[in-house]
Amino acid sequence: MKLDRRRLLIGGGAGVGLIVAVALWPRRWRSELALGKGEEAFGSFIKVARDGKVTIAVPQVETGQGIWTALPQIVADELGAAWDAVAVEPAPLANAYANPLAKEEGWPEGIRITADSTSVRAFEGPLRQAAAIARAMLVGAAADRWSVDPASCDTADGLVISGIRTVTFGELAEEAADRSPPLHAPLRASSKSRLAGQPLQRLDGPAKADGSWRFAGDVRLPGMLFASARVAPPGGRLRSFSRDAIASVPGVRHVAARDGWVAVVAETWWAAERALKAADPRFSGHATPADMRPAFEYTFAKVAPSEWFSRGNYDAAVRGSRPLAATYYAAPSLHLGLEPQTATARVSGDGVELWAATLAPGFGLARDVTLYPMAPGEPAGRAMEADAAPIVIELAQAVGRPVQLVLSQASGQNHDRVSPGALARMTALPGAGGVTAAWAMRVATADGLGAALARVSGKDAPQKLGKSALDGSIPPYSIPDVRIDAVRAALPFAAGYMRGSPQREFAFFTESFVDELAHAAGMEPLSFRMSMLGENGRLARCLQAAARLASWDGGGPGSTMGIAGASAFGSHIGAVAVASIGDDQRVRAHRLFAAVDCGRVINGGLVAQQIESGLIWGLAQAAVAAPEWIAGMPRARPIGALALPRLADAPEVVVEVIPSSEAPGGISGLGCIPLAPAVANAIHAGSGKRMRSLPFDPMAAA
Repeated sequence: MKLDRRRLLIGGGAGVGLIVAVALWPRRWRSELALGKGEEAFGSFIKVARDGKVTIAVPQVETGQGIWTALPQIVADELGAAWDAVAVEPAPLANAYANPLAKEEGWPEGIRITADSTSVRAFEGPLRQAAAIARAMLVGAAADRWSVDPASCDTADGLVISGIRTVTFGELAEEAADRSPPLHAPLRASSKSRLAGQPLQRLDGPAKADGSWRFAGDVRLPGMLFASARVAPPGGRLRSFSRDAIASVPGVRHVAARDGWVAVVAETWWAAERALKAADPRFSGHATPADMRPAFEYTFAKVAPSEWFSRGNYDAAVRGSRPLAATYYAAPSLHLGLEPQTATARVSGDGVELWAATLAPGFGLARDVTLYPMAPGEPAGRAMEADAAPIVIELAQAVGRPVQLVLSQASGQNHDRVSPGALARMTALPGAGGVTAAWAMRVATADGLGAALARVSGKDAPQKLGKSALDGSIPPYSIPDVRIDAVRAALPFAAGYMRGSPQREFAFFTESFVDELAHAAGMEPLSFRMSMLGENGRLARCLQAAARLASWDGGGPGSTMGIAGASAFGSHIGAVAVASIGDDQRVRAHRLFAAVDCGRVINGGLVAQQIESGLIWGLAQAAVAAPEWIAGMPRARPIGALALPRLADAPEVVVEVIPSSEAPGGISGLGCIPLAPAVANAIHAGSGKRMRSLPFDPMAAA
């Protein structure tokens, strides 16, 4: 007799049937994964093949931060898999892969997004639970084979083990996948053969080393044409261009002109770009100042701020006194990425296929568009928005062939979605023994990430400042009376998401001003910080460890050392910089020391890589001159003229990871956060110059 899995009818004495709930009946685990030959799915994250290969579907975008290694390592450790048998694939575009921290971060519910160092924090729990359930199913299948208690079994190196008996995951995959998954499964208790914490080889490393890793610009389709474009400034329109000049360039196939852009499609990208240069397109635009600081100062003077955060009673604490005060500024900054904005489209009767790099795959996408998300080569956050996508779709529809659009380096700089920058007025009242008794900050800024997500979804930019605009503004110290007031700056350019921002800017304001307070109180900067860190022991340990690594000399007059710390993304970092001003009046960092507490470490190698790269990237952001603005756009500059740090100029970097049993924190945006204040504090110690603006300008320092 064939039983219906949906319900079972059992006869009662009174002839009344009883329906047994489906949850009590054996069920297969629902999965979003596409299966190849010989593969079995264990939920939406794990596949096990008969040859023993374990494939992990990763919902987060690999931007170089190593998430395609960290998340599979979490699964492999909990599952008991062999690392050399682990593979990775991008998760399909489905609701099962939405970022679990979206609501907490203030993002649209259900969004799939890689931002704000949330990847491990968001998915460690779900992935460990998924792996634990899969392990329980594999163990159950093995225990049934051997007629033993599942509690006597363990997993390691891709095997289920009971005494001297072993069986591979591959041999068990089919029968295990057909078992009813437990609603809950205990996490691994054994400490043997654990992969967590080990500096395992990156899974994306070999493909990036041999060139087989595919970025958006590597897409090639049969019959594909290539395009270049020029885009109007914010609020501007196309005024004129020369069609005759375009027609004189061989290989041109199509010209499209709209109010907001002009594009040329040709047989090669070089032909399209040459034709556009010859066409000399002209756009209208609104006049804007070359320097954006006056726009922030105007907002400061004309717009009343709103209270963002308060603790205690700042006004009462400072009444009748004269708090110390200083004004700090962080200019809007470019992403400085080498990868151009690129997208490829193919249009057919079935709809549109789109290949583009994006940090929020599927968000704001039209229903008739099939997206193939590509890994971005620019790791600082520019890929949150695929600006080339709507243009290339229209071009592909017009020519009836696949088209790849690449925006030139100059055009990419002109239309970079820069970090919004901020202007802050800091005030503080020293208390007994130099400890800060009251602290206030009034800041003018904008919401870069909020604006980016609004554009992607076709909505207006947020009119109020939220968490994504002010995260990191609250000092990490136990100051009794604190007030943070904020005002949204109406800026004449399009701000966007950037790695480590706005925490990077707020750490510069906070840690530089703390250094000023320490010197005003006649206290050594590290001791001054330690006196205020009673409730933040993890940051205190990081600062002490960084000082030990650097052989901290106190940072007094004549020293070349500066110290700074930050708590962000659930992690903590202390940094010491050895820096000076060179004969060319440029700031130079000679050595950088960092100590990090990021909770339970998944892969120590990834942590060190990300902190090192973050420190160097933060140094570039602090050293490269601020852009000059024209018509609401940064004026393009040749990459070679940006004075980016070169290998020969790179400082020695030493990183220590502090062991911790706390929940994992984020690291990809952490390293860049304390760099600027640590270097600025070192410059003040050595020269007496107090740099209160980013990027650094020693000639303008106080």
